[in-house]
Amino acid sequence: MKKILLLTAATALLSSCGIYNQYTPVETVPEDLYGKSVGQTADTTNLGNADWHQLFADPYLQSFIQQGLENNTDYRAAQLRVKEAEATLLSAKLAFLPSFALSPQGGVSSFDGAKATWTYSVPVTASWELDIFGRMRNAKKQAQALYAQSEDYKQAVSTQLIASIANTYYTLLMLDEQLSLSEQTAEAWKETVASARALMNAGQYDEAGVSQMEATYYSVQTSILDLKEQINQTENSLALLLAETPRQYERGKLSEQAMPEDFSVGIPLQLLANRPDVRSAEHALEAAFYATNQARSNFYPAITLSGSAGWTNDAGAMIVNPGKFLASAIGSLTQPLFNRGQLIANLKITKAQQEEAELSFQQTLLNAGTEVNDALTAWQTSRDKANLYAKQVEALHRAERSTVLKMDYGNSTYLEVLTARQTLLGAELEQVANRFAELQSRVNLYQALGGGREE
Repeated sequence: MKKILLLTAATALLSSCGIYNQYTPVETVPEDLYGKSVGQTADTTNLGNADWHQLFADPYLQSFIQQGLENNTDYRAAQLRVKEAEATLLSAKLAFLPSFALSPQGGVSSFDGAKATWTYSVPVTASWELDIFGRMRNAKKQAQALYAQSEDYKQAVSTQLIASIANTYYTLLMLDEQLSLSEQTAEAWKETVASARALMNAGQYDEAGVSQMEATYYSVQTSILDLKEQINQTENSLALLLAETPRQYERGKLSEQAMPEDFSVGIPLQLLANRPDVRSAEHALEAAFYATNQARSNFYPAITLSGSAGWTNDAGAMIVNPGKFLASAIGSLTQPLFNRGQLIANLKITKAQQEEAELSFQQTLLNAGTEVNDALTAWQTSRDKANLYAKQVEALHRAERSTVLKMDYGNSTYLEVLTARQTLLGAELEQVANRFAELQSRVNLYQALGGGREE
């Protein structure tokens, strides 16, 4: 009974020293993490929980994402990091088991030309450290946290890869649409220039007006070449994400892209479970916590049991044949004496690193909330702009048609037509860019909410 009481008291004392303390996961987030404009919601459905196949319905995009997840070098490297951390964790677990080794030895000796004498020893040695003071236990807990962190890193790379492929794909569709508009405008300008030159030859136009139209036509042609170059560069960026050499890609159209309209950002607390960078930061804090515990346990002695058993014919002063069975057992205790200053310094270092990890976690959580707010605001803004751009483009089409008719009947000048068409082209290009911004903001919101997780 006294032994049980002493053991209980010793355990309580070591726990109060922080050696056996358990890490307590974070279960609260700052108030209004998404911003007051978003507000709190009790809805736990979350865009980040949606499968990427549901969000990205375009078959071309789906095939690109799948190819990226299979071949992308960064993602494959992240998978290897998980395997490394898994092996480290296994090593920490095996440290609790005794180690065994077969250590056969043999020798021959002869004195003053006498007959040679053979000696041998075939022992199996064992060594087992008793983890009374928690050194190995805290090392194992730390390895578990680092393994979980590597899993989070893999998900972060996966989420970033999915978002990057989607945004690059939508960029290609936007550039395709802008190129199509520019080519249509260039064709219209080509016809206008030809008509204006015919009128000039008939004495109804002057050289200055025709030259101005030709300059505008060449300007549109230049923008077409710029767009083609951007398309090529964007296709090369997609090739890098897919880990393949540059090529042209089959793809859909920007007007065909659709995403679910009904979605929720969920409750801010879900970021603790969904966002890989938030989870990674907390696991880093957990690992630092157990590193501090381990630094404390280094102040206490290490107790090791060792022994050997086997056959030998070396009996010290004489040699016996056949050999006899020999066994031995030793217990050792190692207590730090002269390196206490170094142990204290190590403890201070781990405490400081734990505080740094806590600050990093807090900042990561705040960054996550800001990213959700940014993406949601960008999506809402682009949605509001979409209707206005549609009305603007429709009005400018009417204005352009009216200006051309007026010019044909001599009631308008080439400058008015030039201005009308330039304004229309600019508005159409902005409308396409806004559609891209709408799609991109949804992708960014999906990423900000921790989408792309493996179920």
